Amino acid sequence: MTEENPAAQAEILKLARVLDDEPGRFGYLEGVDSQDLQRFREQVTDVLFDADLVVLQRMALASKLLPGPLLAKIAQKVFGPLLCARVAGVVDPARGIDVAKRLPPVFLADVAVRLDPRRAGAIITGIPIPTMATVTAELTRREDWITISRFVGHLPDATVTASLQFIPNHALLQMAFVLDDKSRLDHIFGLLPKTRFDGLPRTAAEHDLWTPIAEVLNHLSAGKRAALLARFAELPEELRARAPRGLAE
Repeated sequence: MTEENPAAQAEILKLARVLDDEPGRFGYLEGVDSQDLQRFREQVTDVLFDADLVVLQRMALASKLLPGPLLAKIAQKVFGPLLCARVAGVVDPARGIDVAKRLPPVFLADVAVRLDPRRAGAIITGIPIPTMATVTAELTRREDWITISRFVGHLPDATVTASLQFIPNHALLQMAFVLDDKSRLDHIFGLLPKTRFDGLPRTAAEHDLWTPIAEVLNHLSAGKRAALLARFAELPEELRARAPRGLAE
């Protein structure tokens, strides 16, 4: 894929994840409007999640009859991450939170990969901050920027702030590139300590993350954008020389 349509590239990466396929298979879609691709991806997700909706609703209803500790064991040993992710979209949020708190963070990270945050937002926001931060750390270890990005838009500020401690700047830029709601970028980056925010240009230069940093700049407020551009201008010459035109002039 070329770098001519970054927004479409990001959507192709996410579509490939939903379909469990390689992004290269969908390179022909790069000329399609990114918003159309996002709508298509969401439609595909809805089809996958609604295929067995009646069965899932029955399972969610039956889960009310079991104590939380037992249900957590069944979820981990019998259901597995995929089925848990599907059921999370229809289960009572309080019940889902109670079970989630009893599951190991590694298993929760497996569930997160398959989860549709639009359907399980109430559960996501109700999971304790330390648990969400640990799950974020696990997803960062896996370099799963797509899954992290899908949750950021649904988390309260306190949880995002705690989770940012486990997302280094190079990962944060890659997460920002595939974030669904780019209007959230200015707020999310505003939660960073100043030293981390000021270090983003160096991170982009050292890791060749020019496309992600450009996408971030396009969605920052005028003040934050000016501050980052000023940091680009302060980079050593050998790093500034690698920057695309307009970033470090």
